[in-house]
Amino acid sequence: MAIGVAVLALILCLVLLAGCGTATPTTPARTGTTGATDTTSDTTSTGPTASTASDTPSDGLATVAFDDLPREARDTIALIDRGGPYPYKQDGAVFGNFEQVLPKRPRGYYHEFTVRTPGERTRGARRIVQGKDGTLYYTDDHYTTFRRILR
Repeated sequence: MAIGVAVLALILCLVLLAGCGTATPTTPARTGTTGATDTTSDTTSTGPTASTASDTPSDGLATVAFDDLPREARDTIALIDRGGPYPYKQDGAVFGNFEQVLPKRPRGYYHEFTVRTPGERTRGARRIVQGKDGTLYYTDDHYTTFRRILR
């Protein structure tokens, strides 16, 4: 009888432990960098924050609200909306999506625009990428991660 109780207790423990590892994560797989202080804008915000699961589009990308972007990214979007002129000759160039982080589309679907980084001597790592459908994406780590911009 003691063996039967021990076996039941063991089975109960295994069932409880098995249930602990099956929860669905609520954080998107590609959330980008968060929490780094943005010293390039005139706000005291800690930069764009990753989205919650309810903000994650079906493509799996995290999102960022327009108002949570650095000021320079919002300025770049204003230039895109106006059609330029752009400060960098590469702005508007086709973005190849070679990293395949953005949804797969035919070549020429995406175009990239530089987000100025004060103090940088080069174009820096920040970009806005626009799809032909007008969808905008933000990266602050040179295409490693992207967040869909919610406007």
